[in-house]
Amino acid sequence: MADIFSKQKRSEVMSKISGKETKPEILVRKFLFAKGFRYRKNVKNLPGKPDIVLQKYKTAIFVHGCFWHGHNCKAGKLPETRKEFWEEKIKGNVERDKRNKSELEKLGWDIITIWQCELKNNEIRAKTLEKLINTLHNKKYCAFGR
Repeated sequence: MADIFSKQKRSEVMSKISGKETKPEILVRKFLFAKGFRYRKNVKNLPGKPDIVLQKYKTAIFVHGCFWHGHNCKAGKLPETRKEFWEEKIKGNVERDKRNKSELEKLGWDIITIWQCELKNNEIRAKTLEKLINTLHNKKYCAFGR
């Protein structure tokens, strides 16, 4: 199946996709704020510039788009056109994600990854966000016991 856009037009369209301030990121941030959590976003001095940083909990949250970060779900499916290009591109993204997470862990950070597909429908979103809150609350109480 051929692309409906020329190579130049496709490049222009793809270049306009932003890696920050995505709808899934905003949804998670608003949820955390409403629950009383305070955070910083896209912290440049941490490996991978995590989407959300909860300094108090020493936790970095990445809200990943399934396509761009190679998630094994329907939304992570690669296009049929230029398959080799996309395989290499996404493989590079996945390797970079692993390096960044490893570096963060070496610095003592906990990492939580939330996938775009986990925020799509209301039922799954509610479970994902509740799991996130439970993880953070458990971390908070464990930290007091140290």
